[in-house]
Amino acid sequence: MRQVRYNVATSLDGYIADASGGFAWIPHDPAVNFAAIFARVDTVLIGRRSFEVVQRGGAPPWGPGVRVYVFSRTLRPEDYPEVTVVGERSAAMVSALRAEPGDGDIWLFGGGHLFSSMVNAGQVDRVEATIVPVLLGGGVPLAAMGMPLTGLRLLDTQRYPSGMVTLSYAVERV
Repeated sequence: MRQVRYNVATSLDGYIADASGGFAWIPHDPAVNFAAIFARVDTVLIGRRSFEVVQRGGAPPWGPGVRVYVFSRTLRPEDYPEVTVVGERSAAMVSALRAEPGDGDIWLFGGGHLFSSMVNAGQVDRVEATIVPVLLGGGVPLAAMGMPLTGLRLLDTQRYPSGMVTLSYAVERV
């Protein structure tokens, strides 16, 4: 079964974007090898708000040829022919993607609501959080309010010269 990975940068106090939706607080660290981190990714899952931020920012962080699924009840699929817009049955869609043949990973890009709903539906295998040494005091949370208690098992850690630390966890099925 293909793996769903929630790989995200977060402030130490648990926010993935600041109060205005910005990311300027995430430092550029040349030691972070994004090509290696996402070499196995062939599919991206993204919520509407995160998709809109990516659209405004120019080139997406994933490479060409990656399938993109945008989860939204408001976007019209005909307005975005370069992606697949998923309006209903999101957990069933992700389950079908995971069951496809092949060994490419599925990157759950964001945001917190999509992540929380997929964890709740048992559709996330790994949480890879890069902790940025900053306290934002507010913003977009890593996970949505009301997410159920979810056990995690530490798999790996990576420390970077900028002071960022990546913690990789397996999601424990209970």
